[in-house]
Amino acid sequence: MSNTPASPVDSAKRTWLIASGCAGAAGGLAVAVPFVSTFQPSERAKAAGAAVEVDISAMKPGEKITVEWRGKPVWIVKRTPEQLAALKKTEGLLADPKSERNPADLTPVYARNEARSIKPEVFVAVGICSHLGCSPSDKFQIGAQPSLPDDWPGGFLCPCHGSTFDMAGRVYKNKPAPDNLEVPPHMFLSDTRLIIGEDKKA
Repeated sequence: MSNTPASPVDSAKRTWLIASGCAGAAGGLAVAVPFVSTFQPSERAKAAGAAVEVDISAMKPGEKITVEWRGKPVWIVKRTPEQLAALKKTEGLLADPKSERNPADLTPVYARNEARSIKPEVFVAVGICSHLGCSPSDKFQIGAQPSLPDDWPGGFLCPCHGSTFDMAGRVYKNKPAPDNLEVPPHMFLSDTRLIIGEDKKA
């Protein structure tokens, strides 16, 4: 084996080859990361209306969770048997009990029922008042409370101008809000998984 030192040319060539190899590997990694990330919905896609999948397996009767869809709060409420029973008692007090006003915009066909839902116990609604775009507060407790009647059966109160909605998001008569709360497109993927922003028609 020769002990002759490597020439300056060989040394420079080796350095160039190592640098090129490293740059190529780094470039390959940089290309791979954006490609993999395209499998996830981007923030822009979410804002444009990408569907949102929700696991409701941990929800108990009487609980509500909020998710974001198209930049809006979407409520998912697991109603109790008592809350469902109260829906029958409020009909005569409501402005649009059968969701007949603007049904195509506010209530999909599969939610044009008393509970305004696919499954009676699971209510899905956009949490924005139809008056001026405020977000109503939960008022699930029954009975007399500030800004509510003594026989309040549970529902939602918009604190801005006093509009009230029952547990199906139906607005009471003689309130500033002109319409019921919107029910967004949605469907069940299983008993415990829900997708907001898509339905069977989509």
